[in-house]
Parts: sequence; C-alpha cells; structure tokens
Amino acid sequence: MACLGSKLCIHSLGVFKSPSFTSSTNCMLLLLHFASNQMESSSIFLLLVFLLLSPIADLSVQAFTGTYGINYGRIADNIPPPESVVTLLKAAKIKNIRIYDANHDVLQAFKGSGIEIVVGLGNEYLRDISVWEGHAMDWVKENVQPFLPGTKIRGIAVGNEVLGSADPELWEVLPKAVKNVYNAVNQLHLANTIEVSSPHSEAVFANSFPPSACVFKEDLLPYMKQLLQFFSEIGSPFYINAYPFLAYMSDPEHIDINYALFQSNPGVYDSKTNLHYDNMFDAQVDAAYAALEKAGFGKTEVIVSETGWASKGDANEAGATPKNARTYNYHLRKRLAKKKGTPYRPKIPVRAYIFALFNENLKPGPTSERNFGLFKADGSISYDIGFTGLVPSSATSSLMGPGDGGWFKPSNMLVLATCAAVAPLALTS
Repeated sequence: MACLGSKLCIHSLGVFKSPSFTSSTNCMLLLLHFASNQMESSSIFLLLVFLLLSPIADLSVQAFTGTYGINYGRIADNIPPPESVVTLLKAAKIKNIRIYDANHDVLQAFKGSGIEIVVGLGNEYLRDISVWEGHAMDWVKENVQPFLPGTKIRGIAVGNEVLGSADPELWEVLPKAVKNVYNAVNQLHLANTIEVSSPHSEAVFANSFPPSACVFKEDLLPYMKQLLQFFSEIGSPFYINAYPFLAYMSDPEHIDINYALFQSNPGVYDSKTNLHYDNMFDAQVDAAYAALEKAGFGKTEVIVSETGWASKGDANEAGATPKNARTYNYHLRKRLAKKKGTPYRPKIPVRAYIFALFNENLKPGPTSERNFGLFKADGSISYDIGFTGLVPSSATSSLMGPGDGGWFKPSNMLVLATCAAVAPLALTS
C-alpha cells in the first residue's frame, strides 16, 4: 500500500479476459489450414484440430487461482522469518500472495510450499527497464527464473500505483517497461506460466459515484489505454487497490460506516444500471468495470490487488479501530469465500488480496500505515476472523451475530499442521 497521501483524492469513491490471438494461435491456425488442404480423411483432420486447439483453449495466464489472497509486506524489523510465514499461510489455507519485491530469501523459503506468488518490480527500476530491454531480461533471469519451478512464481507486478502517482515521467515509461518485462518473460518461454501486470490506486479515476459514472482521468488516459491494449493482447487483468477504509476516512460525516463495513444499511442505488449496492467494496469494483468499459476494454477482468482496514490510526483517521478492522476483514473473507460476482458482473467471481499479512513497524506515514496487519509482528492474530497465529493471542472477537455469543470465540491455539482442517470458513482455493 502506498502512502495515504496519494489516495485521499478518492473521496468520490466513498458512497458508493478475453485476450487477443497471440502469435502461437496464429501459428496453429496456419497449421490447420495446411492440414485441411493436405489430408483426405476428415476424421484425421478433426482429430488434429482437437489435439492442436485443446492445449491452448485458454491463452491467458492466471496468477491468482483462488479468490482470497494476501499481501506479504516486510517493511519491519520484528516480523517472523519467511519460513514461519509459510507455516502460517498453509495453516490458514491461503495459497495466493503478493510481495512487493523479489527477495531471494523469501522466494527460497517458499520453495515446495505450493503457495503461488506475485513478485514486484519496484517503481525505482521503471525508467531503466523502459529504455534497456536487456536490463528487463537481466532482472527476470536474476529474480524469477532461478527459483522456478520449485517456487511457484505466477506473476510479476511491474511498478505499483504508478498512474495514480504525481510523477508524470513514470506515467510515460510504465507502458514500455511493462512490454520489456513481458518480452523477457516470453523469450525465456515463461509467458504461459507467469502473468505480467501493474496495479493501480483509485486515484486513476476522475469520479466514481455512482459506479456506472466512473471514468479514468483525462490526463492519464493515453498511458492507461496503452497499458490496457497491451494487457488485452496478453490476457492480463486490471488490478486495482480498493479501500473502503480510505473513502470513509476522507468523509466520515457523509459516508455510512455500515456501508463500508458490509453491515446492514440502506445501500446505494445506481439509476443508470438499475443496480443496488449494499456495500462499498462491490461498488468500487464495479466502478472499475465501468471505467474500463468506457475506455473500450469492457471484457477485461478486475482483480483487487489490495484492500484492508487499519486497526489503529491517528486522531484524524476516522474508523481505524480493531473492531472495525475485524468487522471489515471478517465479512470480506466471508464474501470472497462465496465466489460470487458483483451486481454489474455477477458471473465473474471477485478476487482480492488482503492488505496486509503483518503490522509493519517501519512503514512511514500516518499510524494507520503500520496497522493493517491481520497478524501482529510476533505472529499472533491482531483480531479474530477465524485464523490462528504462530503464538497465543489475547485478541477476541466482538463480531456479534444474532445472539450474544458473536461469530467466533477467542483463538488462542498454536498453529499446528492439523489446525487448517478445522479452521472455520476454510478456503479450498
């Protein structure tokens, strides 16, 4: 998650893959055309059609194969080592994670774990990689290729929230950097297993209420369209960092916190689409779909690369409490486990990476930045949403259901290999 300062402009958000043919496809079609002219037996020809087309029925690469993932940030000097993180994630049955770099110790620790990872190529590399294709190749050879196939690296995020930043020079270099990274991946014959993408903040939108009115900012559109065109050709989705917390914090007087927290509320009605939204998260996802549609990329899938709620904040950070963080993350986990779509895209299951795995004590900025973790630095849970920690915790749940007992009782168990089998709301994907 980037500094909050770049995201407070999303006030208006508050209330509220269909890849092109690739060269390999064209090659297959040419082979079929040749075969049809050469073969006399129609049955043999049909068999060849089946054999050739079956392996490439889906040309896109899915870096995110489940619906619930997590961001593993490490801007801290007191969090558990990567080997312990593997134990924690496997016990929680979380198989999809994102990291913000390509740290070799982390990648080595995850070898053989089966956990699928998206690595990050930082913004500081973009200028160089946009100019020199060879440097993109060097980066992939050094930070990705050596760890395959033991470590399941499934994606490379090129930059983070670049087009939502205040650096126009980075806007210009991002499309070329993305293409150079993809070309390196492709030349190394990894394009069929590794997705190349670039996540955005909600600052790329000019407005988003109601969701159907969402559009990209005019000054970003030339660069955004270059990215979207390329991603449509290689089958990559649109990644958005969606934070109802930030929207609520920017205008707590006019935004119903229950709408932001998946609690009972009147909701929001979009008169253009005739759709009703009972939570802000779905509205933010559909706002992204609306913006993509207006830009000419209505078939592009939206995936949430970051979302979460801070459990602690400064005096001016409204809503940053353990109770609200627990409420948001519990209901979000429950919502994602249903594998359902949004009101505007009901047939496309929503996928989201939660921010974040740990509280990170060295993150700069306001207090909230250091308190998004589902787990504390010692590996205990920050609050109870059904996970268990590496050490006992005093965190208890006040997520009250219809009765007085709440949704969960306190989780104070140690993580054991067998605990995942009995964890509530276990995720099978």
